[in-house]
Amino acid sequence: MSYPDPVYGPPQSERPRRPRRGLLTVALAALVPGALLGWVAYEAVGSSGGDSGQAAAPPSATGGPAQPEESLPPSSGSPGRDDRKPSASASSTPTTSAPAAFGPLKGKVVVIDPGHNPGNFRHTAEINRKVNVGTHFKECDTTGTSTNDGYTEARFTLDLAHRLRALLEAQGITVKLTHDNGSPPWGPCVDERARIGNAARADAAVSLHADGSAPGNRGFHVILPGAVHAGAADTRPIVAASRELGERIAGNLVRATGEGPSNYLGNGTGLVTRKDLGGLNLSTVPKVFVECGNMRDSKDAALLTSGDWRQKAAEGISEGIVGFLRGS
Repeated sequence: MSYPDPVYGPPQSERPRRPRRGLLTVALAALVPGALLGWVAYEAVGSSGGDSGQAAAPPSATGGPAQPEESLPPSSGSPGRDDRKPSASASSTPTTSAPAAFGPLKGKVVVIDPGHNPGNFRHTAEINRKVNVGTHFKECDTTGTSTNDGYTEARFTLDLAHRLRALLEAQGITVKLTHDNGSPPWGPCVDERARIGNAARADAAVSLHADGSAPGNRGFHVILPGAVHAGAADTRPIVAASRELGERIAGNLVRATGEGPSNYLGNGTGLVTRKDLGGLNLSTVPKVFVECGNMRDSKDAALLTSGDWRQKAAEGISEGIVGFLRGS
């Protein structure tokens, strides 16, 4: 499956290949009222962001694409732009929205997993300990990457999560975040992030990230679980549904943001399958990772640090999730 690429041109490291599947049709007419309602909810709850004042981490020193669980030391770079911030819960514990009294998707549950945690760099011993990710052991969590100006991935993902939560709640969906507003103060570990979605019996789970690849590498990609059946991991029951979820999110990200799919991973499809990520390997519910762009590329960084762009990205991801839950 490939999407029109209005911005980036051909991939730098992979030749485009003819995809095997077409993009599933998205019922945009049904989604637009929900997106508008979400925006009304966003405007009504105020503009106090939950990511202000966080210390920054430096960019990756490597030239290749960063892994979603790549470790980086702290730094004190300047913050990115937060020119349009969402509301954030004042709760000191991970947030679960109250079940909605109304809405077309009342009764559905979505878990949003903001990648990394702004406090991780203060707890290096804790996040460096190894945990079982199903097929092998891996670090509990990492600090994530950042733009060259010091706007951190953890700060980006938490802001995007708050925007996405408001849009989903407007549809009647019950939303749970794996962490929020410094609680827990680090992590959770990647295995626990998967267990949170499983325990919630989520209808869908989405982990939000941004990449740390070489300059010139641009665009988003959605990571899908591969079929893994080894050790504590068995993704076979969720592979097909996760692919559908990822396809819908990818298609709506193109439409909502105008951002093309990755020009360095996925052969122009915006989709990448992996078998090494604990957050996917241990999930028993449909789940994908969304790498929203490359923080190390100046053009992508300008998008990721823009509140206006983050709102568009939240709308695209929300519409993909809603289409998946409706099955239309």
